[in-house]
Amino acid sequence: MEWLTHSQTGFQQSARYLLGMRLAVVGLQLTALAVAETVVTLAHRAEALVLCLLYGVLATLGWLWFTRRPPRSPISVSAGLALDLALIGSWLFLTGGYTNPLVSLLLLPIAVAIILVPLSQSIALTFSGIAVYTALVIWQVPLTHDHNHANLAQLHLAGMWVTFAMTAAILLLVVGALARRLRQQQEQLSTIRETRLRDEQIIALGLSSAAVAHRLGTPLNTMTLLVDEIRSAFPDPDLEEDLNMMEQQLVLCSKHLQQLSSAAIQAKTAQLESVQVRDWVARLRESATLLWPAAPIEWPAAVPDCRVAVDATLDQAILNLLANALTASPTWVAVSARNAEGNRIEMVVEDHGDGLEDAFQDTPGEQIVGSENGLGVGLFLSNATIQRLGGTLKARVDQHGTTMIIDLPQARSENADTGGKG
Repeated sequence: MEWLTHSQTGFQQSARYLLGMRLAVVGLQLTALAVAETVVTLAHRAEALVLCLLYGVLATLGWLWFTRRPPRSPISVSAGLALDLALIGSWLFLTGGYTNPLVSLLLLPIAVAIILVPLSQSIALTFSGIAVYTALVIWQVPLTHDHNHANLAQLHLAGMWVTFAMTAAILLLVVGALARRLRQQQEQLSTIRETRLRDEQIIALGLSSAAVAHRLGTPLNTMTLLVDEIRSAFPDPDLEEDLNMMEQQLVLCSKHLQQLSSAAIQAKTAQLESVQVRDWVARLRESATLLWPAAPIEWPAAVPDCRVAVDATLDQAILNLLANALTASPTWVAVSARNAEGNRIEMVVEDHGDGLEDAFQDTPGEQIVGSENGLGVGLFLSNATIQRLGGTLKARVDQHGTTMIIDLPQARSENADTGGKG
């Protein structure tokens, strides 16, 4: 988590919380001066007031610096917090020293340092705060010129209560907000780590697939030559039909290998194609017909009039889901497309099979699962591809079968694209 908390982005996000803490301290100091002046006559009222105003100006300048030119190192943040200790200590020196009930304000910069800066620097700031408090004990300046004022004790007790309440509120609002942000960053880091592990699995599977595809090229070419030689050596009409079927299957395998190479190139260069949904569905239907000529797949008669950004890997992901559906339900599979909220489109694949296990209904494809037919890897890769293109894969299982919903964002129309360029 260190790279998030001790970075320019982390310091920039913490700038407004630091400004809130500093302005709250200034407001509390000014309020304390106003209340004290109604009870006693302060010995250094003017100097303390000027120091409060200076603290407010420096707090605003620090906020502008952190937001516009965030520091690259936590040393700058530690220096700012050390300046906070010096300014608060100077104000306390002018208003009674360690007898001032607001002396606990010295804890605020230390509490923020524990969250924002590394351990060594926070330890240094802690000792700096102790040193400031010790200096206030050793070098004490009287609060008033009249040392026997009867209202000082009552003012001190009231100030202790106010200081405790205000310090608790500032810690809750400032330090608590920083802690919540750090927890959010920790969750983001955990998500990034899980995504990276999943991508590493996908890369490993992709490398294995590419290696197998490369090795299959030579046997396919050899089998194609053998088919031609058998046709020439044995001109038998009964054998010709089987040879034609074998040749068609070899051509289909070669096309699949070419699609795999094309998908790898598109994935490497991140090429996306914006197509009409009806053209995309027609392309999927053609591919499915080549793969499963006799499959009972019902295709949609009407599709939404919009565009979607696709690539070859997304086509393969949809075909993987169709393969799973046909394996689970060989007698009926239905495909449909519909508009969804938020300028999105949903592709729905339904079947009458037993469906997924209940444990994987909410998050299908999040991990590789065991399968007798080898469908777990396909579902995993399909989910990863859909997520990479900004979509989500959802599953619903009931007594009628399984419904897989692929939610994808709509792409901008070509007219909008050309209009933006003009």
